Amino acid sequence: MACAMFRLAHISDPHLGPLPKISLRELASKRITGYVNWQRNRRKQLFGDTLENLLASLRDAAPDHVAITGDLVNLATRTEIEAARVWLETGFEPQNATLVPGNHDAYVPGALGRAKAAWQPWLVSDTHASETPLFPSYRRRGPVAIIGISSANATLPFVATGDFGKKQARAASKLLDQAREDGLFRVVMIHHPPVRGAAKWHKRLRGIGHFTKMLKLHGAELVLHGHTHLDTLHHLHGRDGDVPVVGIASASHGPGGNTPPAGYNLFDIDGEPGKWRILHRRMRMTGQGPDFAEAQEGLIGSGAKIS
Repeated sequence: MACAMFRLAHISDPHLGPLPKISLRELASKRITGYVNWQRNRRKQLFGDTLENLLASLRDAAPDHVAITGDLVNLATRTEIEAARVWLETGFEPQNATLVPGNHDAYVPGALGRAKAAWQPWLVSDTHASETPLFPSYRRRGPVAIIGISSANATLPFVATGDFGKKQARAASKLLDQAREDGLFRVVMIHHPPVRGAAKWHKRLRGIGHFTKMLKLHGAELVLHGHTHLDTLHHLHGRDGDVPVVGIASASHGPGGNTPPAGYNLFDIDGEPGKWRILHRRMRMTGQGPDFAEAQEGLIGSGAKIS
């Protein structure tokens, strides 16, 4: 039986600012490189009320659920992590939004653990047990299964790689099979793009082979990622056909610069197992003002081939 239409929104990389005051002790780490990058580049690119305007447009679109693919913060200080928790509480009910962490959320050793504790309501599986890992996470919302993968880890200075290992791949594979047996539309969320060549070498996902094998053997209907701050659409071979892999610009990026201005994805999902239909709309900031407009629309996934 065909399901009622489900609208999924996707945002990523808000890099909430401005930076709080940072002590010399906090800067005596990889944070010094991120601090310099913020002062030279990122603070100029995060334009005024861009994020607030994006969220207003997003609310008008009335999605059933919002997927947030990481990098809420910049240097993962305790103050930033707490501020991000307040931002999440203010804008997103945990029932209606799912988060996976990004590399900036795990910027230095210990930061990811603090972020997980602070942001747990938006990370946790529907039936999470305290003794089990947070990831991969599994949430069912209507006809949709949302499987969250964490590629976040602390890295050396000038490196922003992510990791997807065999253990997480095995666990996610079981969740994909479970969702398929339940007749659900399967969405996989991950911060780093699981596509070879989609990110520079020092920003790549380590373990892409595990990810591509997982999709080939177990399938999915849609993969969402962030990290690159680019509006992208790739495809990976899945169990039942090609799987669209969709990235998005930073939710806070103003006009100008080397990457697209802020935007968000909308996916209208309907149909039934084997006959899913995904209408993808890419919404983008139109200029210096508060408006967001449709920059792209089209069917993606297997439904794009159904006449």
